[in-house]
Amino acid sequence: MNDKFISLICGVIFGIGLVISGMTNPEKVIGFLSITHNWDASLIFVMGGAVITAGPFFYLLKNKEASALGNQIKLPKKQKIDNKTIIGASLFGVGWGLVGLCPGPAISALATLDPVAFVFLISMAAGVLAKKNIVK
Repeated sequence: MNDKFISLICGVIFGIGLVISGMTNPEKVIGFLSITHNWDASLIFVMGGAVITAGPFFYLLKNKEASALGNQIKLPKKQKIDNKTIIGASLFGVGWGLVGLCPGPAISALATLDPVAFVFLISMAAGVLAKKNIVK
């Protein structure tokens, strides 16, 4: 099978999982992030399920150099936390907290025709382009 087709199938399954878990619902995500007012802890189970499912595979396959399809596995070599990492992570976290979406769930939310997802993705694309053209 073509590796791009397998990637597509995995992405569709991941997107369906995001929709089923409620990660594409900004109100549910903001309810999870707001621990002082009507906290919704249900997304902990989503995160826990992901860690329990993927964790053992990351551990068992950490020394592999090629995927099951024969593609080379390229992991980042950089391990030092610098100012760019801190600023980027902070911006990501603030954006996630304010809007209730991050890139994966926002793309999945496009299927629901939610205007918030469209505005979020357009804004995210503008930010990526601005960073690419301004900061080098």
